[in-house]
Amino acid sequence: MEALHPRIRLFWIAKGAIGAIALGVVLAAVDQWVTDVPTAAIAAVVLLGLGLGIAYAVQLYRVWQYEVQSDALYLERGVLTFVETSVPFVRVQHVDTQFGPIERALGLSSVVVYTAGSRNADVRIPGLTPDRARDLQDTLRKLAVESEADDGV
Repeated sequence: MEALHPRIRLFWIAKGAIGAIALGVVLAAVDQWVTDVPTAAIAAVVLLGLGLGIAYAVQLYRVWQYEVQSDALYLERGVLTFVETSVPFVRVQHVDTQFGPIERALGLSSVVVYTAGSRNADVRIPGLTPDRARDLQDTLRKLAVESEADDGV
C-alpha cells in the first residue's frame, strides 16, 4: 500500500483552520447582532476547532492508503468512518490530474478516477507529487484500456 505525500497534512490542516476561523466569524457576528457571546468563548471554540482539525488531519494521513492491484485500484481512508474502495479497471472511464491553488502552492496534486455508474462515480487520490500523479494517471489509463480488451463478451 502507498501512503500520500506528508505535505497533504498541511492542506487538510489549512482546510480545518479555515473552517474554525469561519465558525469564529459567525460567533462574532452572533455576538454583535443577536446576543452577547463572551470573547473567551469565541476564542475557545476557534482553538478547539483548530485542535480538532489538526488531530483529524494527522489521523487521516495515517489511514489514507492506496494500491494499484492486478485488476483494480484499492483505497483505504477515513477517520470516523473507515472506507475501503475497490475500483475495477474495467469500470474506469477516464482519469484526470487536478492541481488546485493550495495544492500547487504545496507542490501537490490529485488523481481523479471517473467510473461507470451513478453512485460514487469518481474516486479522488489527493496528496501526490505532480510527477507521481502523472505516473499514476498513465498507469491507470493503460490498465483500464487493457482491461477493456479483456472484457469482451
